[in-house]
Amino acid sequence: MRKKWLPLTVVLGVAGAAVVTASLWPDGEKKPPPAKTLCHGALSRQTAELIDDGKGGEVSAEEWESKGKGGDDAVFKACGVMRANPGGDSRRGIFNLVIADERHDSGPRKDSVPLGSGFKGWALPEEARAVLPDGCAARMGSTAPYLTVTFIAPPRKGEEQEKDLVDRDTAIRNSAAVVREAATNLARLADCG
Repeated sequence: MRKKWLPLTVVLGVAGAAVVTASLWPDGEKKPPPAKTLCHGALSRQTAELIDDGKGGEVSAEEWESKGKGGDDAVFKACGVMRANPGGDSRRGIFNLVIADERHDSGPRKDSVPLGSGFKGWALPEEARAVLPDGCAARMGSTAPYLTVTFIAPPRKGEEQEKDLVDRDTAIRNSAAVVREAATNLARLADCG
């Protein structure tokens, strides 16, 4: 090798070694950015965070679904929205969101309030339901006349009930916001809204 190429060879060798070392060097393991949507694309992270138990923690979701066989309903998707516990790897459930086809309109629950203009459904602090627009069930593979999105929060007992973070009206607005957004997004995804 000629002497004039020796400095270039040394510089390229050192640079190559630096790249290999940097790629193998542990850097605290970067986590992928959290998903922007949860629950089969039905819910934004921001809306999911409206439901808060006051203990903090990052929101995540575990999704599952099943397809009915024979006479069973054809659409069942659900997700459990959780928050990370401070200082640990465990998570705690905040609420479930269930997307299912229905044979009959069960109507509103006692003491519930309507979801508002443009939405068929009702809301309570710990439960809410929205009915997707006509035709959505068929677009999602069901023969049932209705497709619903149901928000279900675990019941609060004892001290938890006494320490409600938000008043009843705010809790109803939050649960209604969850099902309204989920119904809107699902109708958009199925191209039926």
